[in-house]
Amino acid sequence: MKIFKFISHKLKQRKLKRRNRSLGGDIVLIVVLGLFGLFSLFPLVYTIVSAFKPLSEIFIFPPRLTVDNPTLDNFFDLGTIIEDFTVPLSRYLFNTLVITGVGTFGTVFLGSMAAYPLAKYEFPGSKFMSNLIVYALMFSTSVTAIPNYLIMSGLHMIDTYWAVILPAVGGTLGLYLMKNFMVQVPDDMLEAAKIDGASEFGIYFKVVMPLCKPAWITLVILSFQQMWGTTGGVFIYSEELKPLSYVLSQLASGGISRTGVTSAVSLIMIIVPITVFVISQSNVIETMATSGIKG
Repeated sequence: MKIFKFISHKLKQRKLKRRNRSLGGDIVLIVVLGLFGLFSLFPLVYTIVSAFKPLSEIFIFPPRLTVDNPTLDNFFDLGTIIEDFTVPLSRYLFNTLVITGVGTFGTVFLGSMAAYPLAKYEFPGSKFMSNLIVYALMFSTSVTAIPNYLIMSGLHMIDTYWAVILPAVGGTLGLYLMKNFMVQVPDDMLEAAKIDGASEFGIYFKVVMPLCKPAWITLVILSFQQMWGTTGGVFIYSEELKPLSYVLSQLASGGISRTGVTSAVSLIMIIVPITVFVISQSNVIETMATSGIKG
């Protein structure tokens, strides 16, 4: 009887909440959110449109979201410039795929493996490590750039893929996301798996990871975006090892005459991350709602 009374009480509370918000309030809320949504779409729409604008329209002020004379000259000019490179474009693309693929996989695998014992077991120093992970999130990549370089130099990994991959894999964001999500996995389910004879690795792969799918998909997207846009910085000097984003950023720094090419480059660089995000956005929203991270 107590359960039925509790449920009826909750239903009454919901009805009161619905009555407190009028139809006019709902309309105002939808309009305001719609305006903010349109405002947030402005940079994306402008980037797409600018890629097909001739130079005469790109420099018009105030900027327009329409194209009077759409053209593909910006992409043709980009192809002409790339043809003069000593290293083929396919090599830059291969470098990007290697760095992005290995870095993303390593971030998800190591982050989830480290998060599992922190979320489901108590051992000496576990609380201190959890707090340390949170504190580490406060340090940006610019703060850790010099220590990362010194470490990679000491390991003789400068001018290799690993100089870019390892610092990204060692980040704490993935560990934080996975730990906060794994805490919500019922302990009874893990105990049942142990009774059935499952090993710790079996529980991790067959029970925990499927239940934490929204979290690790979100981590894949975040890591993919980070690795896809990396330029190698001061870690990679060989032209044969540079990623695609470095080459495109160099093209974009060619002055006013290459403004159209810059617009085409910007469109090319955002297509893949946006596509990945749109496909997996439902998992991202679910993870942000349950992991403690607010956008």
